[in-house]
Amino acid sequence: MAKHTGLTAHVSEEIFEASGEGPLPFLARLRISIHLFFCSRCAGEAKKMELLHSVMIDDFFPSAPALEDAIMQKISAETIDEEPAADAPAGLSLRSWVIIGCFVLLSLSTAFFGMDFINVADAQGSSFLLPVGITIGAVLTGYGAFFIGSHLKELSSRFGIH
Repeated sequence: MAKHTGLTAHVSEEIFEASGEGPLPFLARLRISIHLFFCSRCAGEAKKMELLHSVMIDDFFPSAPALEDAIMQKISAETIDEEPAADAPAGLSLRSWVIIGCFVLLSLSTAFFGMDFINVADAQGSSFLLPVGITIGAVLTGYGAFFIGSHLKELSSRFGIH
């Protein structure tokens, strides 16, 4: 009888694993089916597990449409209240943009002071200034575009552009 108890525990574990995410291999399913056919105690336990599984999936949390509607109304009311005011400036202030812009311009213009331009000009010719100019122009153009994009309403009202 001890061997049967060990086999029953093993089959119960396999049945429990079978109710998980992935399917069992064919031989394991066949072995479980044969054992459940001949062992009425394990078949009863398997039936109980199936019932418990169906209760947990279907009936554990009953639907509550009235509660769901109340929660959704509360969420929509809160999102309407949290919308920013039209007069509030978005992002950095104008002063911060000017200070950062001066810092970027200063850092771009002083970044090449550490280079020995005479040796670079002798080795490469004056063509090395083209990538430097393109880089500085691209950074300043991008910075100006972000500044204008983030302050579009303020700048259009200041300059009378509609």
